[in-house]
Amino acid sequence: MTSAHPLDEIRANWQRSVESLEAAQVLLDSGHADFAASRAYYAAFYAACALLLSRGREFSKHTGVQAAVHKDFVRTGLLAEQHGRAFGRLFDLRGIGDYGETVHVTEAQAREALASARMFVEGCGRLLGPGEFMTAP
Repeated sequence: MTSAHPLDEIRANWQRSVESLEAAQVLLDSGHADFAASRAYYAAFYAACALLLSRGREFSKHTGVQAAVHKDFVRTGLLAEQHGRAFGRLFDLRGIGDYGETVHVTEAQAREALASARMFVEGCGRLLGPGEFMTAP
């Protein structure tokens, strides 16, 4: 975490999440499925980071964020199991989109990724509370 106030860090991560959803839609509409899936994952990742920061938790690795989301929110029932599965699937598709070499994310997979990311972000927003964290594009 930087020296910024924790609420500022939460808001910054949330804003990145919302902007990543918007970018994923633009990339998908432009026929860039690999990059759309990657941005969809990052939308979920930033929302997860905002949620974890709201609980005083911060991680330097993606795997740490994933593990904490499952431990703190999915296993406790604060997020549904479908949220946990979606986050894991988004991570997998991001790996293909960013590093797949000859394997690519299909348009259908990218659409699935964007829908999953929206669902995950909305779930995080509900836990963050009403107001500025409830709206996802």
